[in-house]
Amino acid sequence: MSALVVGLLSSAGTSQHAWGLFAAAGYACAALVAARSSTPWARTPAVIAVIGAAALPLLYLTVIGRAQMEVGVVERAAGLLFSSGSPYNPTPHAVRDFNPYLPGMALFGIPHMVFGDTPFTSARLWFLVGFLAAVAGAVRVLTRGLDIGTGPDGTAHGATGRTGALWLIACPVVALPLTIGGVDPPVIGLICLALAFTHRGHAGRAGLAVGAAAALKWTAWPAIPVIVAVLVVCGGRRAAVKCAAASMGAALLTILPVALVDTGAFYRNVVLYPLGLGPTASSAQSPLLGHLIVSLVPDGKAVTLALIALSALGVAVSLLVRPPHSTIAAADRLALGLTLAIALSPATRVGYAIYPIVLLAWPRFTAGLSTDHPAPHHHASEPAHQQRTLECRLCPATATGAPRPRHRTLAGRHVHRPPHRPSPRHRNTQPQTAEDLRTPPASP
Repeated sequence: MSALVVGLLSSAGTSQHAWGLFAAAGYACAALVAARSSTPWARTPAVIAVIGAAALPLLYLTVIGRAQMEVGVVERAAGLLFSSGSPYNPTPHAVRDFNPYLPGMALFGIPHMVFGDTPFTSARLWFLVGFLAAVAGAVRVLTRGLDIGTGPDGTAHGATGRTGALWLIACPVVALPLTIGGVDPPVIGLICLALAFTHRGHAGRAGLAVGAAAALKWTAWPAIPVIVAVLVVCGGRRAAVKCAAASMGAALLTILPVALVDTGAFYRNVVLYPLGLGPTASSAQSPLLGHLIVSLVPDGKAVTLALIALSALGVAVSLLVRPPHSTIAAADRLALGLTLAIALSPATRVGYAIYPIVLLAWPRFTAGLSTDHPAPHHHASEPAHQQRTLECRLCPATATGAPRPRHRTLAGRHVHRPPHRPSPRHRNTQPQTAEDLRTPPASP
């Protein structure tokens, strides 16, 4: 229904109109197959939904050369980056002149700059590649060393692993930007990868993943304190400091050099324009609370900024007073913070719902990946029992069905210690009763 509504309400000839009509037919076919399936969240309807709602509309829009405006913005940013050292237009006037993204986003436009205008060099295609690579990496991290996704008969085992990734891609708030060229899918994909590393206790890798997302867009920055907070509880201060240093280092090393090249252009494009404070109104206008406050309340922009600051302060206090104890709780807290920021921002889009919806759905799809399966291989730098304890604390689902703890031999090999059996000399030597003394011993 959501795809059909988008198709009918969008202007004819737009990429949203084409996607809505294609996707509505694809979802209808997937619903018919899902109704005849006995397995909830089965793989076959997920594949049909992905083909109908993402693959076919993407192929059609690529052939006719129609994409979202962000695609052209990112491609021009790559050209400016290599010609002037800054991906930002110093004197933007029209909406298309502004680049509200952080410098890392220009990397997706490099193929177009190097090889010219072809379907395979479009930034839209590389947004898709970045998202799929991040999600595939998250699935690999969560399922490494495990046999996930099939039952004893080889059939799909619910929305976990690869099947969960298919359902994620088929979700309308993900399929739409993937098809028309939205910039948010690679950002949320990297956040999912960071949560996967956090679940496995790899603090440094989690920091690098969320730092890469923070180098693309401001919307990824709230994920840094949330992931650090859950690592403080489950991994200790050392893991949290390691994650914070990796994330901030990766983001700042990408942003600061570019920002210093032309600070004024950076400020006008990346700070003023997204907040709706620049001379040109942002094209991101949706009838959400922030936009209504700006339209109806005197000094509405100042009011919305104050409300955003208060909501950010509230979420920060909640991280200190009641930090999340699992990756699911961390994703929920991050979804709450982003929902407040999206609703209160004076310049926002309903399409930003991709962040809270994916954060609420994806960790729950993957919560059972480690349940009732052998423990994965761990790095030799960290004892296996400590790593397994961290995983159980990050995701309570892993606490049940865990294998018997393993111990190291002097040679470094993992072995299972056999159960203790008392030797004959240590057997029970309690005094025998009179009845026992009268009973003759059994003959051999």
